[in-house]
Amino acid sequence: MQDEQRLEEQAVSKAAEMQLSSQLDQAEKINVDVQTDLWKLIQGQADGVSFSGKGLVVQKDVRLEELVLQTDKIDINLLSAIFGEIELNKPVKSIARVVLKEADINRALTSNYIRSKIPTFDLNVDGEIVSLKPQEIQIFLPGDGKIKCNGTVSIHEKGNTNELSFMAMVRPRTQTQPIMLESFTCTEGNGISLEIVTALMQKIKELVNLPYIKLDGMALQIKNMEVQKESIKTWVEAYIKQIPKM
Repeated sequence: MQDEQRLEEQAVSKAAEMQLSSQLDQAEKINVDVQTDLWKLIQGQADGVSFSGKGLVVQKDVRLEELVLQTDKIDINLLSAIFGEIELNKPVKSIARVVLKEADINRALTSNYIRSKIPTFDLNVDGEIVSLKPQEIQIFLPGDGKIKCNGTVSIHEKGNTNELSFMAMVRPRTQTQPIMLESFTCTEGNGISLEIVTALMQKIKELVNLPYIKLDGMALQIKNMEVQKESIKTWVEAYIKQIPKM
């Protein structure tokens, strides 16, 4: 009976690999392991799904060097799945490890897909709303657990819009330390007032203390981040309400 169940798992795992491959722009390696049996399969259920992949490319310019993911129990709409649309009947909890290369991060930051996801920050500065919109961002990973960020933001204040270029050095939050801003320097423009800096730091504090980040039908929480020379390894916990379309 165990062999029969394993054959069923292999069959559905292979089908899942083919389905995922068809949705990706590129993949160097994909492996899917669906933990289920015939009865659960008929009901559109699985005890869990393990996924690992390397060199995964979505939206043409968004590349993941490595992704390893494990879900808990899955319950899908089987009729929709037959027609190629995966719909979850219940949210799914998953744990993932993601590895990103410096070059891939910077390429993604220039893509229309990622740029459309970057929000405008509305800050309350002494009762006035000041809007900050990131324009260009470039990331450098020199090692020692640090992230160097060069960027340009547009600042809309009292009907006027100005551009400011900056350089910042950050240590990301880990299991043992909070986010640390080591340095911030204005490289071009008229500078930025202390009041705006204070409001921006408060906004960043609010964002990093959010329990989850909502994105495309998912709620994400970064559990740990390891910054190495030219790469970032991140451990993420995700609650998936719906499978995002790639």
